[in-house]
Order: sequence, then structure tokens, then C-alpha cells
Amino acid sequence: MSRPVRASVNRQALRHNLSVVRQAAPQSHVWSVVKANAYGHGIARVWQALESTDGFALLNLEEAILLREQGWKKPILLLEGFFHADDLKLIDRYRLTTSVHSNWQIKALATAQLSAPVDVYLKMNSGMNRLGFRPEQVHNAWQKLRALPGVGEITLMAHFADADNPEGVAGPLQRIEQAAEGLNCPRSLANSAATLWHPLTHYDWVRPGIVLYGASPSGRWQDIAGTGLQPAMTLSSEIIGVQQLTAGDGVGYGYRYRASGAQRIGIVACGYADGYPRHAPTGTPVSVGGVRTRTLGTVSMDMMMIDLEPCPQAGIGTAVELWGNDVKIDDVAAAAGTVGYELMCALAPRVPVEVI
Repeated sequence: MSRPVRASVNRQALRHNLSVVRQAAPQSHVWSVVKANAYGHGIARVWQALESTDGFALLNLEEAILLREQGWKKPILLLEGFFHADDLKLIDRYRLTTSVHSNWQIKALATAQLSAPVDVYLKMNSGMNRLGFRPEQVHNAWQKLRALPGVGEITLMAHFADADNPEGVAGPLQRIEQAAEGLNCPRSLANSAATLWHPLTHYDWVRPGIVLYGASPSGRWQDIAGTGLQPAMTLSSEIIGVQQLTAGDGVGYGYRYRASGAQRIGIVACGYADGYPRHAPTGTPVSVGGVRTRTLGTVSMDMMMIDLEPCPQAGIGTAVELWGNDVKIDDVAAAAGTVGYELMCALAPRVPVEVI
């Protein structure tokens, strides 16, 4: 390996996190969400660790086909449905379940030549105002779908925008109940936050995403610290240089950090071209040889600077964890003003990934 920066994906952590989901929603089936290449972990690397799930949910046909070609035979849900009418040929061929959120999709299903009925998730807009039929449109959309010979089982699907808030599902859930009155159908409503914290939303299928990878849907690690969830990804590197600063010395582009006195710093082989957030400020946590310390100054494309004062034993070659078990990805994300989802998905292709 020419550079020491690397990521590792822990399959046992994924298996464990799926078991935590099962414990949280024991009466529900589970769609394991593996969109965005399994949140940056790599579908091909992780799907077998999650094979006890009841189904996989994702966005791209290409990812669905990959799963089928690798041997997955159970359900696959396209969370945003199909984007063009011609996509239905592949949905039919690979026996996928599709979300339906617009009238044009219903019309496409009406004229499609299908070898067998396609199962459909009818998407309701419960207040987030992204995709889906408004509550007063749900019954009409349902009746149109039910009349089509090419449509199999219909499940009502919705999403929560604020499920990490203790009161965040009450209003949307009421709208869903009213819209679904009289419809005898399965339901899939709960995302990660609702799965953990709102049992009333569980119904027939839950759709956990971020929790499978061991991060918090709220963006705060302390909110899931008692669940037993384990980080599935570790980003690590090594110290490749050491500098001794004197009072007033600046560090990095723009001199956004200046030493107030004598200070020893380390240079780490990881930067924003590896997926580490450039906007992470001085003070973002890192772990050096198991000792927690902080970043200093502006993150460069290929390097970052860290404070070695708390760890005087560290030197060139000392291991550095950027996020993982010692430094939670949620804590790094919070310092950088973002969420763990973004950091996972931003892992750069040039970073080698080891599967544990």
C-alpha cells in the first residue's frame, strides 16, 4: 500500500446492527437500506453480512441488478421507483418491487407488457413534501393501481422528516391513518429513527438505513449509545511527519491555527480528496495511538495536521483513527457541521477498503 490511509468495513458489526433492529421491531419485516452503494460501504462488500434481512431497499436499477447477479433472490425495493417507463422491462425481468409516487408511473404501469404482476409501494406525502401523493389523493391512486392487472400486492409507504424528535411522528402518523382509512393493505413507514424510537410506526415493514452502519439518525452518537449499535466503518491512517512549532507559528492554508507556545504537531496522510471533510475545524476529534486529540488548521487535499501534545509518545508511523470505534463518525460530522451519512457516502474511491 503506497499511502497508509485506508478504510475497513466490519461485517460482524453489520450483522449485529441488523439484530439490534430486529430487537427494536420484532413484529416487523425489515428492508435493509443499501442505497448510495450501501452508504459508502459497498453493496458487494456488505450484502452477505445482511443476508438475514427480509429485503434490500435502494435507488438504482444498477445496484438492484448487482444484487440479483450476486445471488440475492429475496425482495428488492426501488425506493424512488422507476424514472422512465422503459425501466419497467428491467423491473419485470429482475422481479423488483417499485415505489409509485406519481400519476405518470401509474399510466406507465397500465401500458407495460409484464410477464407477471409487479408489487408496488404506493408513496404518500405525509408532510415532508418530497415525493408522493398527498393524503387526499391516496385513495384515488390506490384504486387506479388496484384496477391494473400488472400490479400485484400494494403496500402503503410514507416517510418521516422529524422522527428523531420525540413528538416528530404524531402529526404525520395521524395524516397517514386518515388517508389509509378503508384500505386493507400492508404499511411501511418507519425509517431508522422511527424504528428505534417510535414503535407505533413499525407496522408490517421497517426501513432502517443509517443504524445498520452504526451511526445515529439524529446525528448525535449519545442518542444511540445505549442501543448496542456498532460502527461498521473505520477510516484510519498514520502520522507521516512531525513539526515542532514555536509561539506564533501558523499551520496549514490560511494559517487558521497559530500556536500560542511551543507545540508538537503531526501530519497525517488523509485529506479531503480521501473523503475527510475539508470544513472540519480545528478541534475536530481524532485518536492517535488510542489517545484522543484534535485536528489543527485547514484540512488539505491529501493531509491534515493534528495536535500531539496529549500524546507525546506518538511519532512517524503511529496509527491515527479518523473515525471508527474510538472516534464516532457522528462526532466528526457534528464538528464539521454535517451528518455521518454524508461522511460515509463521501469516502473517496482512492481509499483502499479492507473487509473484516
